[in-house]
Amino acid sequence: MSHSLDRESLERVAPKLAELTQQVLFADIWQRSTLTPRERSLITLATLTALGRDRQLPWHLHFAVQNGLSQEELVELFTHLAFYAGWPAAVSALTVLEQESI
Repeated sequence: MSHSLDRESLERVAPKLAELTQQVLFADIWQRSTLTPRERSLITLATLTALGRDRQLPWHLHFAVQNGLSQEELVELFTHLAFYAGWPAAVSALTVLEQESI
């Protein structure tokens, strides 16, 4: 599976999108205090899984670990999602989790 663009590649390919991502998404939305970074990671992973956005999962899985989620919690998240987002979506996310050695 090919990976999503990283920060440096995104800056090279689409500088404005990279700037907006950093300034709006990570410097504003992710910093709001109503939800914790851990909660935001759970929401983001659930949404990416439900939408089948597997290429964005590796980066967000590592970010989720930085935000305090354990491998056991990530497995539980994807197991739970099997019943709401579909079995194939959950298995695809678990495959990415295993490949990333979280």
